Amino acid sequence: MSKRIALAATLLWAGAASAADLTMALSSSPTSLDPQFHNLGANANVAANMFETLIALDADMRVGPGLAVSWKHIDDLTWEFKLRPSAKFADGTPFTADDVIWSLNRPATEVNSPAGYTLFTRAITGKTAVDAHTVRLSTATPYPLMLTDLSAVFMVSKKATEGVATEEFSSGKGVIGTGPYKFVSYARDEKVQLVRNDGFDGKKAPWDHVTIRFIPNNAARLASLLAGDVAGIEGVPTPDLDQVKANKSLVFAQKISSRLIYLFVDSGRDDTPFVTAKDGSKLAKNPLTDVRVRRALSMAINRDAISSKVMSGLGYPANNLVPETLFGNDPTLKLPVNDLVAAKKLLTEAGYPDGFAMTIHAPNNRFVNDDKIAQAVGQMFSRIGIAAKVDAMPMASYAGRGAKSEFSIGLIGFGSQTGETSSTLRAIIMCSKPETGGGLFNWSHFCDPKVDALTNQALGTVDDKARLGLLRQAAHLAIDEGAIIPLHFQATTWAARKGITIVPRTDERTFAGTFEPGG
Repeated sequence: MSKRIALAATLLWAGAASAADLTMALSSSPTSLDPQFHNLGANANVAANMFETLIALDADMRVGPGLAVSWKHIDDLTWEFKLRPSAKFADGTPFTADDVIWSLNRPATEVNSPAGYTLFTRAITGKTAVDAHTVRLSTATPYPLMLTDLSAVFMVSKKATEGVATEEFSSGKGVIGTGPYKFVSYARDEKVQLVRNDGFDGKKAPWDHVTIRFIPNNAARLASLLAGDVAGIEGVPTPDLDQVKANKSLVFAQKISSRLIYLFVDSGRDDTPFVTAKDGSKLAKNPLTDVRVRRALSMAINRDAISSKVMSGLGYPANNLVPETLFGNDPTLKLPVNDLVAAKKLLTEAGYPDGFAMTIHAPNNRFVNDDKIAQAVGQMFSRIGIAAKVDAMPMASYAGRGAKSEFSIGLIGFGSQTGETSSTLRAIIMCSKPETGGGLFNWSHFCDPKVDALTNQALGTVDDKARLGLLRQAAHLAIDEGAIIPLHFQATTWAARKGITIVPRTDERTFAGTFEPGG
């Protein structure tokens, strides 16, 4: 198989696609093959090959039909969806309204999820199967984000997943979707193998077999592409951008993404594990709870320098929750001035004239130059008297530890999954309340009832103009209070062997459909 894949990766395609195999390399391995367990980009990249959602987002994050071919309002609180009647799961079982109801109920039953999908299902208070291919969903209040929320929840088979524990998915049990590919095998942290689903009722998948390899090391991933071992990769190393663009045997694509790279800052706990006095002794109180300290940290960061020197222009300096292309961006939120004198003054006012010590945690294989960004931030903090060291680790470890609140300050990224600010506000800013689905990724432990009230009001406002104003108010307040420290929106990059067309996406998703034969 390996020789056949390597040969197929270098074929030139013309006209109609010929059947072939695809081997692609991703930067992060999934933490689970259960598509509803952990809302993580690395997991979604794998799941998207086999599973579908009711509502699909195109490459620019615009909504369109998925497993639901049409929808309408019955009244202000009720939506009706018509399902694709020819859709079947990979085992031949028809996809029905009962599967929709099961899929929307199941996230709330997932045990020990680091970050679940209830964020997207909490608003749905009623689910009714009108017939096999019609389902009605109701909410307690008018809910304008129903469609975009449903674009995030993968539909699973009730027959295949009922009674199946998350850990059993690693063996393939329950990994049965309606998508263009079927599960073959999984080697943890190494690869996933798929085969075309000939029973798929949509556009025929172009690849006979797909192998998804996980190569966290940037240089090794690019080397695999250059050697012809893989046909396409995500995350081109920034030092090699010019080389890749000039290589006539390769094709390259990039796109600004919705993903905000930011620092979470433990502002909600009086005691935090990785902040101490410079001699290592315990401080009387967590300094990160003081907004003046958080503002000082933000002012110490030279975002333009990170963008030009660390990101090679692939980072767009930010002090917003979504880029200007998405709904809710607040143009009045200007970049903080990089002012070390003013930052030191704020630290002194907060009672830390000599600074303190901290450990900045970060992943080293999930975002563009993630560990290098953290190192740069640590050096910038040192200029205002903060003795910072960096501890970087693979995302698979980092995500689990962060969800357990083991860190004090760290680098992470979040991409709006709804295409507007509400997604970011709900996930990483709102008070952490599992019972409501708010703050599922709020590693800062930030909690401001005013921000929550504005966000909740926006979530119940159908009028776009009014909702935009509420979202901007909430975002402005959150940023001003230092709920997080935004750094930049990253550009996502891809490269592939000549003869393959790359379909870049704002949501950064990389799956078999990212690499199409032809071009």
